Amino acid sequence: MNVDDIVRDALREQAAEQPPAAAGFADRVLAVRRRRRSRRIALAAAAAVAAVAVGVAVPLMDSGKDDVRPSGGGGGIVVEKKTKAHPDQSPPREEISAGGTTLAGYFIPETVKKTSGTAVYQRTYHLLNPRTGTYAKAADWSWVAVARGGRTAAVLEQDLPASRIGLLDLTTGKVERWIPVDHGVGGLAFSRDGRKLVATTYSANPDLRVKVNGSGDWDQSQPSSRTGFYLFDVASGKGDWTEVKLASSSDDPRGAGFLNSRQDFALTDDGRHVWAGNPIGTIGKEFWDLRGTEVSAPAADTYLEWFVEAGKSPDGRLVAGDFAGQKWKTSSWVVDAESGEKTEVRGQQLLAWVGNQQLIAWDIDKNDKSEFHQRLVLVTVGSDKEVPLSGFRGGTDGDSGRWEPLFAQP
Repeated sequence: MNVDDIVRDALREQAAEQPPAAAGFADRVLAVRRRRRSRRIALAAAAAVAAVAVGVAVPLMDSGKDDVRPSGGGGGIVVEKKTKAHPDQSPPREEISAGGTTLAGYFIPETVKKTSGTAVYQRTYHLLNPRTGTYAKAADWSWVAVARGGRTAAVLEQDLPASRIGLLDLTTGKVERWIPVDHGVGGLAFSRDGRKLVATTYSANPDLRVKVNGSGDWDQSQPSSRTGFYLFDVASGKGDWTEVKLASSSDDPRGAGFLNSRQDFALTDDGRHVWAGNPIGTIGKEFWDLRGTEVSAPAADTYLEWFVEAGKSPDGRLVAGDFAGQKWKTSSWVVDAESGEKTEVRGQQLLAWVGNQQLIAWDIDKNDKSEFHQRLVLVTVGSDKEVPLSGFRGGTDGDSGRWEPLFAQP
């Protein structure tokens, strides 16, 4: 069975059996066949759906989107205007960007044992300093979400759920303001326009791992401890908490016993609804109004996939889809948000939009036999060409040192 068969089949089965994780969705998809267990559901992809920030009454810094400086040393090349690539660097040391979409940082995951039966999935972040154009380690944070423009981030301290949210100036590395919360926060997400921010609340650490009986593996803690969300206005820093109850497994087969321990909320692009993945739900996702009442999927969001980080194009016309693997060895679908019509595009895993016709993706070399030997590339809808942006990641799923990207839109 080849790479595309493995990925395609695993994607179809991911609702019921994905590995615990946050080490990259492509890794989890490819590893799922090797680590099947009932009720194992992907954890980290939810971060992709909602991994960004919470707001405060501090203006976001200028995006710097018109800066077209050539990239510096270390073998860096300028592929085209507003594109900075470092195909010799993995993890990157210098800024990677394309068309204003910037690799604002990355994290290196590690499962840290706490007791004989528990561990915590931890992230060590390396964030881009917009002034120097280099990435630096930021070890204080358990969660980082970068705002549009890449100058400001919302952060959570270690030991989730956190009792306060910080607004971090990425240029100075200093927290400009702390927001105390009454309900512990485990995940953060900015709206696309940066005006609203969602904080997902939990009663326990959503990254807790427990020992799997009869094996040396760690699995997510169940049932989920998710309790609801805060919705903050960026300009004023004000926000309210909304409870979202989990259905019991006796009332609903999609209930608490089956939801990922981390399943963060995010705002839809129009800001009218909050949504999150539901891996074994009928349509794989759920939507609520801003008062916490569950609603049907909005027409414009029908084709969203919670495990595909790129989401919708800036103009809302296209949706980044899952693995295709038909025309090319590794490729993905791009879906028309209105009609559902699919177009195949290069790239093993779609990570972020660059304008309305290009995306940044993970992909392997066309002659590569390892599905895990991926690099960041720039792909274009309607083209078979791709531009390397980073060096290749080493190792396989879950290996120490494999880095996960964090993007900021212009």
